[in-house]
Parts: sequence; structure tokens; C-alpha cells
Amino acid sequence: MSFNVTVQPSGRAFIVNKDEVLLAAAIRQGIGLPYGCKDGACGSCKCKKLEGTVTLGAHQLKALSPEEEANGFILTCCATAHTDVVIESRQVTDESAFPVKKMPARVSSLARVSHDVMVIRLQLPASDVFKYHAGQYVEFLLRDGDRRAYSMANAPHTQADNPSVELHIRHMPGGKFTEHVFSTMKEKEILRIEGPYGSFFLREDSNKPMVLLASGTGFAPIKALIEHMQYKNIMRPAVLYWGGRRPADLYMNDWVLAKVAEMPHLKYVPVISDALPEDHWTGRTGFVHKTVLEDFSDLSGHQVYACGAPIVVDSARAEYSALAGLPAEEFYADSFTTEADKAKAA
Repeated sequence: MSFNVTVQPSGRAFIVNKDEVLLAAAIRQGIGLPYGCKDGACGSCKCKKLEGTVTLGAHQLKALSPEEEANGFILTCCATAHTDVVIESRQVTDESAFPVKKMPARVSSLARVSHDVMVIRLQLPASDVFKYHAGQYVEFLLRDGDRRAYSMANAPHTQADNPSVELHIRHMPGGKFTEHVFSTMKEKEILRIEGPYGSFFLREDSNKPMVLLASGTGFAPIKALIEHMQYKNIMRPAVLYWGGRRPADLYMNDWVLAKVAEMPHLKYVPVISDALPEDHWTGRTGFVHKTVLEDFSDLSGHQVYACGAPIVVDSARAEYSALAGLPAEEFYADSFTTEADKAKAA
């Protein structure tokens, strides 16, 4: 048994099988529904159900509150259909989704750029072009069936000369995957990945100025966006706010400064929350998402692209709309929810 799902206002449609969640069916059929974690934790896939009946699986209340559910909102990552369904998702505009592929990837380099961040480059098969949007992510397929997701930090055009992806991986003490990355992973190791995933990418049909907000390794997809903007000669004004606890957490600060020198429409505001006297930090301090509000009292004419820790992304989403008038549909995010975060919430 299967049901039809129609997405308004685009009118695009797809088929969902019985007991299949809407998001999985949409991804399988190339429909670009927004999403992030695919686990009911982040709320990125939240949309309005206009018609039909669905059942919602387990999810976190911060992703979808009882009040939102009562008002007809659903999470497509955990919603199964019992009838034909009509949903509203204004982010679905065209056939912009790329096919999801499984492929082997060889570790070509490992570079420890801070005490807890490793930059990994994975060589991809030269015979099969890997297409993705700057800002999307891949998942590692672990031997026990688990998965770990990491955003690609290089823009798609870099594939032309060298089919590879760059990933920024933060060490999570005790983490099944990151312990391996930081202790035993070696160059030439073969891994399996699947992607591209995610609805975080630059909306190039807009000419609005942008705020790029990153915390920690949330910089990785933002880096890909900046590379893509430079390659496509996109001249929209953009300000990058990158936050870390200590200056060393801004592990590619020199790279950003070089891009700012090359791109006159890009500005950069580094923000440190826990600077110590020995850091000799003279820049902005505090919470990175609040620094944006200190500089922008009115975001009604902007787009915001936010990546990093869930507390940063969730706070920015709420406060930018409530305090600075940012339209909800102009906030694009990738919330880096860890396995520890999911276990704690559960």
C-alpha cells in the first residue's frame, strides 16, 4: 500500500509506502524537503500538514512541541502516512536535489588543526562524479550499522580537479567514531560514505544580505558556502560570525582572513566566549549568536545561515525572529546534534 504526498506551494509530489516516513520517501525520489538530523531531534524538517492523516514517531519536544503538533505541524523525518497527504514546505521550489550514493572513500590526509579538531580529506572514486550542494553532508557507514554525519567543507567545484571531500571532525571523548579518528586512523584507510544529505545550502535565487553564523566545527559547511560564493562571483553582502570558547577554536582563522581580503562583500567577526588572560584576546566576547543581535537590530531583510551546536542554532532561530524580525523561512540551519545529545534527550 502506498499514498501520494503533495508539497505546496510548489505542487511537487511523491509516493510514500506504508510504514515509510515521509522524509525517506522524499529523499529517495529527489524531492528537496528540508531536514537536518533525520532523528526527530533538530526540527529542521518541521512543516505544516494541510490535508490527510499521519502518525508521528518518537521525537524531541524541542523539535516539535505539543502546541505545534496541535496546530497541524509535523516532522517529516518521523511521520508515516495513513492517507494521501498535502504538506506545506516553501523550501521545495525546484528539482534541485542530487541523488544519494554509497561509495568507498580513501583517507588521503589527516591534519590536526587544534587540540580537538581534525581536518580529513577523503579521496573519492574518479569514475563516478559526486554531486552536492555546498553546505550538505555525508554519512559514514560504520561496520555495526551505525552512521556518523559530517558536513563537507569544500565547495562542489573543487571536485573538477580532484574528486575529494574535506571534513572537519571534532573529538568527542569516548565517541565510537571520533576516538578512531584521533587515535588509530591512518592515511589510505578505506571507509564507506553515503550522501549527499541535508537541505542546508545557499539560496541563490535571493539577493538579500546574509548573516553566516558558525560555532565550532559548524564552520565546515559555512566554509563550503564561502568557497561557492567566491567561485560563482556572488556579490551579496555577507557577515561571518564564528564563535569558539578560546581563540584556538577558530582553527582556520587565517583562511577566513585571506578570503575577506579577496572578497570585498564578505566581513568577519570572530567571537570568543571564555577567553583567558594568556590568550591576549582583544576582539568580541560573549555568545556568538547574541553578538549578531548587537550589530543587527533589524534582520527583516536578511537571510541567516547557521551551523553548529544545537543550543546556538536553536537560540538564534528563536531570538532572531522574536527580537530582530527575521522571517522564519529565511533562517537556514544545520544543527550538529551528537550521539551524546540524542542519548541525553532520550
